[in-house]
Amino acid sequence: MIFLQGGTFEMGSKRFDDAAKTRQVELSPYWIDEHEVTNAQFAHFVQETGYVTVAERPLHPKDFPGTDPAILVPGSAVFGAVTPTRGLQDPTAWWQYIAGADWQHPEGTQSTIVGRENHPVVHVAYEDAAAYANWAGKRLPTEAEWEYAAKGGQQNDEEFYWGKDLKKNGVWQANIFQGKFPDADSREDGYAGTAPVKSFPANAYGLYDLSGNVWEWCADFYQPAYAVAETKNPKGPASSYDPQELEAIKRVQRGGSFLCNDQYCERYKAGARGKGEVNSTTNHIGFRCVKDVE
Repeated sequence: MIFLQGGTFEMGSKRFDDAAKTRQVELSPYWIDEHEVTNAQFAHFVQETGYVTVAERPLHPKDFPGTDPAILVPGSAVFGAVTPTRGLQDPTAWWQYIAGADWQHPEGTQSTIVGRENHPVVHVAYEDAAAYANWAGKRLPTEAEWEYAAKGGQQNDEEFYWGKDLKKNGVWQANIFQGKFPDADSREDGYAGTAPVKSFPANAYGLYDLSGNVWEWCADFYQPAYAVAETKNPKGPASSYDPQELEAIKRVQRGGSFLCNDQYCERYKAGARGKGEVNSTTNHIGFRCVKDVE
């Protein structure tokens, strides 16, 4: 983990509607994982505890009224099977629910994490990430802690966490999507899916992959426009509210993923926020942990 002294910083970005209400936030010192939690680290947790993730658990017909029980099998959402003719308005053109997809089988039952031990773990729901953090004697970061770490000491509102240019000295700084989204990934940065952690340059705090690679769960409930005015060690709102999905309980996700690109999702950029239903699992969502200073 990396020790951060904390301090005061400007949180938010005027480039994004749900982050445009910027504010000065003060944080106490804390520790944060150098990189996203890896498959190897998560496997150690599962081996010691026998934990079963949300994506691996049986689905109960009572929770899905009117659905044929035969199709209620454990699985998760996987990027692929792109149908470009459907345009960018329908995400089901590039997301599929795959039976048997989970953290050990990222693309389904025929895939494994052998050889991907140092890739970030994926297909983790919020409670999976929180369970790992608790086992490790840590916790999930607040949204403020995550953004402070990502900014790496920068006090300005640059477009990217590393500065004003997408590349730095001609070098890609994050694992994102290049080419024509969603069906023509040119892999200019060297990767089409997740990359091993620490494949891209660290920020000024020595932290890796705070842009791209996988979305990272935060502890805060999601509400638009930083609904809570608290400015010292803010914990976020007491409940979830997403005007686009009123019934869904959502937590904040930050950092974007290997699927981010300027044609569809720019939320790998500085100050951008994401959100996810707490039981949703995909192959581009992971997490990292923080720890209080004793």
